[in-house]
Amino acid sequence: MTIVATGPAGSSTAPAADKGVGPLLRAWRERRRVSQLELALRADSSARHISFIETGRSRPSEEMVLRLAEHLDVPVRERNSLLLAAGYAPHYPETPLDDPALDALRDGMERLIQGYEPYPALVVDATYTVVAANRGITMLLEGVAEKLFSPAPNAMRLTLHPEGMAPRIRNLREWRGHLLEQMERQIALQRSDRLRALYEEVAAYPLPEDARDDEPAGPVAYFALPLRIEHDGRILSFVSSISTFNTPMDVTVAELAIETFLPADPATAKYLHTLAG
Repeated sequence: MTIVATGPAGSSTAPAADKGVGPLLRAWRERRRVSQLELALRADSSARHISFIETGRSRPSEEMVLRLAEHLDVPVRERNSLLLAAGYAPHYPETPLDDPALDALRDGMERLIQGYEPYPALVVDATYTVVAANRGITMLLEGVAEKLFSPAPNAMRLTLHPEGMAPRIRNLREWRGHLLEQMERQIALQRSDRLRALYEEVAAYPLPEDARDDEPAGPVAYFALPLRIEHDGRILSFVSSISTFNTPMDVTVAELAIETFLPADPATAKYLHTLAG
């Protein structure tokens, strides 16, 4: 398993400084469905001051920009954009993943996903580029077209491309819908051209002619939507969980996500442990 360096994962649809910080803060407040009064109470300010900031009548301090961004749960990358729009320097660095400063982070992620074996686990960035994966993921990717691994593997392409995992996913329509909805929620929270372009690409992939959502054989009660995928003549079932870092202080770290796949039934767990031997 190797962690690879990736370029910046996000990009704004328009330069933040061109709009000014006021309209950007108002857009985030409206996106979060928070009133000026509610935001003022959260940020220990006044609705009048919030109104003046949003209309450009008052220039917020650097501390106020960061405070409002925190209470609006603005992504770290976009917090830097807000600071630039207000005339301040970015507060959060964006350290390349292969930088020595992130050695401890990389080592920790490697230990985490390796320790999850024989179950699948991987690490992705904000646009689903795979930066690390364990042997469980490698097992699921058997038969995927080689071209999908170059120049860098992308989890959405690997899953939904007709030459990827899609033909072996037995509940493809359902799982595809789940993934597209997940991306739609991210797009609503981020101003990322790359993420939107990826969404439009994978949403346009044709479904295999025989795509169907097969019902599992026998009485199986799933506790979450499963990924049901064929492997070596067997149907394996997984439910996934996504983890992010708490209170990240770096753009790169903020945009990493660790996805783990838990066996959804005893037969899948038994089979994976048998493979691990």
